[in-house]
Amino acid sequence: MATDHAVVFTPSGKRGRVTTGTTILTAARQMGVDLDSVCGGRSICGRCQVEPMEGEFSKHELTSSNAHLSEFTKTELEFDAKKGLDPKRRLGCVAEICGDILLDVPPESQVHRQVVRKLVEVDNLVIDPVLVLRYVEVRQGSMEDPSGDSERLLEALTEQWDLTGISLSPAMVGEVQAALRAGKWSVTVAVRDGAEVVAVWPGFHEDAFGVAIDVGSTTIAGHLCDLASGEALASAGRANPQIRFGEDLMSRVSYVMINPDGAVALTTAVREALAELIDELAAGAGVGVDNVLELTIVGNPVMHHLLLGYDSQPLGEAPFALATDRAIQIPARELDLRTHHNAQVYVLPCIAGHVGADTAGAILSESPHKDSPVMLLVDIGTNAEVVLGNQDRLLAASSPTGPAFEGAQISSGQRAAPGAIERVRIDKDTLESKFKVIGCDLWSDDPDFSDAISDIGITGICGSGIIEAVAEMFLAKVITSDGRIVDHLSNRVVADDRTFQYLLSDGDRKIYVTQNDVRAIQLAKAALYAGGRLLMDHLGVDQVDQIRLAGAFGSHIDATYAMVLGLIPDCDSSQVTSAGNAAGAGAMIALLNRASRAEIEEVVRKVEKIETAIEPAFQTHFVEAMALPHLTASFPNLSKKIILPEPTQPVATRRRRRRDTQENT
Repeated sequence: MATDHAVVFTPSGKRGRVTTGTTILTAARQMGVDLDSVCGGRSICGRCQVEPMEGEFSKHELTSSNAHLSEFTKTELEFDAKKGLDPKRRLGCVAEICGDILLDVPPESQVHRQVVRKLVEVDNLVIDPVLVLRYVEVRQGSMEDPSGDSERLLEALTEQWDLTGISLSPAMVGEVQAALRAGKWSVTVAVRDGAEVVAVWPGFHEDAFGVAIDVGSTTIAGHLCDLASGEALASAGRANPQIRFGEDLMSRVSYVMINPDGAVALTTAVREALAELIDELAAGAGVGVDNVLELTIVGNPVMHHLLLGYDSQPLGEAPFALATDRAIQIPARELDLRTHHNAQVYVLPCIAGHVGADTAGAILSESPHKDSPVMLLVDIGTNAEVVLGNQDRLLAASSPTGPAFEGAQISSGQRAAPGAIERVRIDKDTLESKFKVIGCDLWSDDPDFSDAISDIGITGICGSGIIEAVAEMFLAKVITSDGRIVDHLSNRVVADDRTFQYLLSDGDRKIYVTQNDVRAIQLAKAALYAGGRLLMDHLGVDQVDQIRLAGAFGSHIDATYAMVLGLIPDCDSSQVTSAGNAAGAGAMIALLNRASRAEIEEVVRKVEKIETAIEPAFQTHFVEAMALPHLTASFPNLSKKIILPEPTQPVATRRRRRRDTQENT
């Protein structure tokens, strides 16, 4: 008579009793333990590895030992010879229980494992992709059983994997027939959303990859992931080729309006870029593009519409109507992408005419809807998206910041690349500057700086550099609170026609910050601040608890300098942090966790859309935000860290009048 044994799995803490001879995998299934197995217990995949614990565990009231499992099997020895098996681990599909045992299931053996995605700053992501691989053995047909190959495959999936109601498209029938014979009636299938077979391979196959893509107006970034483990195997980015049709979004929409073939040209350009990006990612990871089976994409509304082939012209004029605000699922081949021929693309939903799927991705990544503190989430780009709120209420808007933050419209501006000035400091007494450039860790006043940058040089100034330069000029009183560069008895401030400019770098190529540069930054920062302030009005708050700066540019901004300029509202500096590429992180979450898709679709439907173009208060906030850091708003948190210059007389007068008006009201 078989003996009953106590079995406990960690970290789940699930426990039960099984009889002698029960395999670990069977015990796990009986207790509902999260133990992976692509091959269904046929000792092929090695995903069901566990680690038996040694010793007495009073918490679990048992003594656990390796001796309480069956001896190491021939199957495990063969697996170790082929793929390697940690000597402390056993294969759950063959190791049998013959005594009380405590078993640890390592993260890589868990189906819904949690991983930390440092690459795009996704923390504690639960891996549960919409597409999974399943190995099945199908009974061969006979004269007595004339049923079709496809029907017997579906029957096997139901019996071996409990996939009831699963379907097979007519296009797959021929592939199944060939794969079954090539695999001698054993195949691996890709099952999408637990309902449909979308790919089939002869025998055992364990490669299934997905790609998460953020289609920005300036840059397209992608990450290739193993759908089973969640591991990001490759990342790459490239300039959006649509830039040649227009630097900002509205100029591209104008191009479509003016040129009969404009829409086709823009759509073709971005699709070709995505196809090339996928090729690059696959090559970087050493995998075939035909094993890319799932893709997720985010982008602003114009990028969204041009990629999908929708008419973008309605986005160029009020009421800025979207073709659809719902999530889109479309075969990758319809977007001319080189992937597995049955790969699907999931495009996150847009929120409003100027607040797109990239913002939905940022919300999914940052989760302001799940917590009580009021968060201001700002994705800074040519068109900045702003989200404000918490678990009770969420609002979103866009602000027309323009391309100044990315180096455009700046006299020596450029995109972030080696040689670009990215950090700036100005001595308040001498007005002498020092700076850092991308590609070098030394400050420019270091004796070894010239040698360190000999290969890259000083090529210009990027977004974070111009932000710090203008902020430092304000703190050093080179510019006034209304943004005017004033003359100083210094060779750093020089005449420029009827205005002045500041000499930032006097090397082989002189880098100046001109009066027009300062005005461009003022306009951009005022638009961004006004968008956030407008949402604060609608939410009925005068301050925010947290600020998250997202986007390639936002992730490199120093929070202190952002407040010195009045780019964002005053906030405890410890609560102003970088969110990195939050939109891309959201795309990755949607790629690796299918429940997140329903989550973001529901959240987006509840977001309140505020259209800045028709809000009278936006213009008021914009005008007041032109001053440094602001005409009327106080910055008590910032003032604890930095002594701000006194406002110039015109600004001081306007502030006093504004204050008097508010008091009288």
